[in-house]
Amino acid sequence: MRAFDGQRSDNQPIKRSASEKEKLLQELKQTLAGMKSHTTPSLRQSVQKRIADLETELRAAPARR
Repeated sequence: MRAFDGQRSDNQPIKRSASEKEKLLQELKQTLAGMKSHTTPSLRQSVQKRIADLETELRAAPARR
């Protein structure tokens, strides 16, 4: 099936509000804290990178207003 214009599957980032980003950040931090010692390093690094990216976005957000 072909995607129609504006469909979520058309490989565009999902736009989130600051409150949604804060909630996602807390969930990712909880996920990272709950990871077992045998979790693959690449998975742990990807979660840490996403946390760092979200923190950067949230710090930059008030500057845009």
